[in-house]
Amino acid sequence: MKKIFSFLLLVMATLTAAHGQARYAIVDTKYILNKVPDYVEAQKKLDQQSMVWQKEIDDKQAALDKMYKDFEAEQVMLSDDLKKKREDEIYNKEKEVRDLQRKRFGFEGDLFKKRQELVKPIQDKVYNAIQKIAVSRMYDFILDKSEGITVIFADPKLDKSEDVLRELGIK
Repeated sequence: MKKIFSFLLLVMATLTAAHGQARYAIVDTKYILNKVPDYVEAQKKLDQQSMVWQKEIDDKQAALDKMYKDFEAEQVMLSDDLKKKREDEIYNKEKEVRDLQRKRFGFEGDLFKKRQELVKPIQDKVYNAIQKIAVSRMYDFILDKSEGITVIFADPKLDKSEDVLRELGIK
C-alpha cells in the first residue's frame, strides 16, 4: 500500500514537473455509493438473496452431516456392499453441496451475476459523473481512495504508453 502510494506521489510529481501544474482530485466511491439510495436498496436485495442461498446450502450441509453421522453409527453393522453404497451417497451429496456453493457464490456465480444486474448500472452512473466532472473542471486525473488508491480517471493525453512502445522499438 505504501509502495503504491509512494509510486503515485512520484508519478504526480513527475507529471507536475513535466506538464506544469497537474490538476488532480480525490474521491471516495464507497462513500458516494453509500449515499445513493438506489445502491443501498440494491445492496439490501443482494444481502437478502445471499442469505436465502446461504440457508439453502446450510440445509443441504446439515442433511449431509446427518447422513455422515448415521453412517458412522451404523457402519459396523453394514455389509461391504451397503457401506460402499452409503459412502457413494455421501460422496454424491458432498459433491452436490460443493457444486451448489460454486453455483451460488463462485466466480461468475449467481451472486456475481445478480451484483452485475443490480449494482453495476449504479456504479457506471457514478463513474460517468466523475468523468463528467473531470472533463468539465479540467482535471488530469482523479484518484479513488475507497479501497487503496486507484486511478479512476486519467486524461488520455497523459498516457505515454505509445511513447514507451516506440522507445522499446515496438509498433
